[in-house]
Amino acid sequence: MNKLNPSIRYHLLVGLLFALWGFLFMFFVRPFTDNTTGFFFWIRSSIGFNLIAFLGYALIAVIQKVIYDKLQKWSFGLEISTLLFFYILHTAGTFALYKSPFITGGYTFLQWNTEIMMKAAIVNLTFLAIARNYLIKLIPLKDDILTIKGDNKLDILKIKKSELICVSNAQNYVEIFYTQNNTLHSKLIRNSLKNLKEEFDFLIQVHRSHLINPSHFKSWKNSNTIYLTEMDLPVSKTFNKELLSA
Repeated sequence: MNKLNPSIRYHLLVGLLFALWGFLFMFFVRPFTDNTTGFFFWIRSSIGFNLIAFLGYALIAVIQKVIYDKLQKWSFGLEISTLLFFYILHTAGTFALYKSPFITGGYTFLQWNTEIMMKAAIVNLTFLAIARNYLIKLIPLKDDILTIKGDNKLDILKIKKSELICVSNAQNYVEIFYTQNNTLHSKLIRNSLKNLKEEFDFLIQVHRSHLINPSHFKSWKNSNTIYLTEMDLPVSKTFNKELLSA
């Protein structure tokens, strides 16, 4: 999987479905037996454990959105790391509830992890992996469209966010550099770098005359120049810290 639907709202729905499934599984299977014979006990326990599951996945939804917005991409490694991080959160959270006065369970953390959570993870993580992948197919990602306007109402450029490479100052204009069909294009628009930086906060200023889309940063040519897609730009000492921290 190298794509992600970063919508927190949609992932909260995944978390809700996961918690609902977990509630039904736990209530009917009853995976541990320490002081757990009562009907109402299992109702309360199933709600408690799966509320933790939902809150843990909600945290995952927020964190992965921040990472995706920063990197503007997703990878198989990030996907595996996300599922493992959820497993850790889920295991720690449910064990804390299990050992609380609410349940006072007898398993140690090692027993809880190996006898309960690792077995459940085979189903749980498979469920989440399928749901996350299906979310891409069910709700396809729409490319973010940027509308860059000039002083003239007819002076306008609409491109995908991923296509924008950089913006350069050109006296009373800005020159927009972008790529389409693997070809570099540019357009002059009567506007200012300051206005565009305020409007599109993902842009990073690397020089008093240049803003870049960080997703097109390739490498440093030297201490004063960077390679972008299809071009290179100067970097001033005033702004290189912002690029290094991006």
